Amino acid sequence: MKNKVIIALFSAALAMTGCKDSFFDINENPNNPTEPTVKASYLLPMVLKQTATRMGTQYSWAASWSGYWGRGSDFGPSIPLENYDITPSYQQAQWANSSTSWYDVLTDADFMEKKGRETNELFYVGAAKVMKSIGFMYLVDMYNNVPYSDALRGDASVAPKYDKGADIYKDLLVQLDSARLIFKQGLAMTDEIKNADVLFGGDLTRWRELANTQALKLLIHQSEVNKTPTAELAKITADGSGFIKADESANLTIAFAMAANQVNPIFSTYVTNQSGTLTDGFNRVSKYLLNRYKSNNDIRYQYFFLPARNPVDPKDPWVGKDLGATNVKGASSSQESIVIGTGVLKDGTQPLWLMTSVESLFLQAEAIQRGWISGDAKSAYENAVKESFNWLDVTDANTVATAFLLSPSANWATATNKLELIVNQKYLSLPGINNFEAYVDYRRLGFPKDVPLSKNSSVGSRKVPLRLMYPQNEYSFNNANVKAQGDIDPQKSRIFWDVN
Repeated sequence: MKNKVIIALFSAALAMTGCKDSFFDINENPNNPTEPTVKASYLLPMVLKQTATRMGTQYSWAASWSGYWGRGSDFGPSIPLENYDITPSYQQAQWANSSTSWYDVLTDADFMEKKGRETNELFYVGAAKVMKSIGFMYLVDMYNNVPYSDALRGDASVAPKYDKGADIYKDLLVQLDSARLIFKQGLAMTDEIKNADVLFGGDLTRWRELANTQALKLLIHQSEVNKTPTAELAKITADGSGFIKADESANLTIAFAMAANQVNPIFSTYVTNQSGTLTDGFNRVSKYLLNRYKSNNDIRYQYFFLPARNPVDPKDPWVGKDLGATNVKGASSSQESIVIGTGVLKDGTQPLWLMTSVESLFLQAEAIQRGWISGDAKSAYENAVKESFNWLDVTDANTVATAFLLSPSANWATATNKLELIVNQKYLSLPGINNFEAYVDYRRLGFPKDVPLSKNSSVGSRKVPLRLMYPQNEYSFNNANVKAQGDIDPQKSRIFWDVN
């Protein structure tokens, strides 16, 4: 009975606070968590919500570098976003010193894993492994070598050593395999666990599908350095549950509302707050991206983005602004399109996603085309494109998507490079949904080939950065280990999987 009361109180608090970050951050100091009173069931909703929030709200810079977004005309040049002259202070909150930085979220996930082991609630151990694989993947994809085996140890390792990015990826696949095996056991799924699992409600098959899809994503990211990952693919196949399927996005069931601290965090970051006041005048859809849709009769732009609130031409209210472009005299952000449209989020009450069915189907299409998994590549590709139209809730989606697939830009039969076709359509299916994945694909494969460079006058000979610099705090407090990584140049230093 006591446990039921605690769960009820926790559920009530969760509903009332919605997405308020302070509620979800139990650790005043990540190195000294409030261990005696915390249960794994308290940690899981927080870890899921913080991970999804980070993925959805912290990668506008990646959207800009990938050609998705530009700068609204209410703002002057933004350096170093626009001239690519990256410093250790740029985006350093991705790493630590923020209540929702990756190492903070990973500390909570690791704590959940430890608590799950203490109480023999192995479901939480498996869930933690999956979530840690996501967070560490992002860190590697931004920085390459990062603290891993020595990380998350609190005061036992205040100056953690760095592990090689390739070695981390290898172990993340091991951890995901371990998670799958845990989920395949006959676990006792109590009401407490089901209530705490705000992702799948204790459905272990869906957790296995997520683990498989995340493993496939790790393999796809390193496709150019490990072209035949036979052993890892065999483990996924042996699991038997497959991947995230059409119309089965991994959405959180946390309730959002148009009230203070309860708005879907992606909506409140890029569209409006609970009062309808615009919260983002800086990010605007790029002219390049809009032209990609418009020139190919692809109506998805009307669902990905909101029309300008004060368009110069009311007949064409979807207006773009490329990264670094000079402001036109008299122009304003209100004359340019907001980056999150009604197909992505109709309002701030809609669910937050961890991984969409759209991304999953494109990962599978690429894997089939590479000969990694069984299936028909043409059908897999076309189903992924159709899923994008359906996910966006395009009117008469299947009919419109079928017609679009016959157009020159999307036609499988006429495409000379099938992989490029898949990745280009994946690119056009993820703006505002997963901005970072486009940045990964551009670095690993160079697609789309025509992503524009910033138009900022001080960009010089610099290109889209290949990575971020290690944060300044690492040079201040972990100097020996970060210095051991050598001289880092975002224009030359590559992530291990970036060989093109």
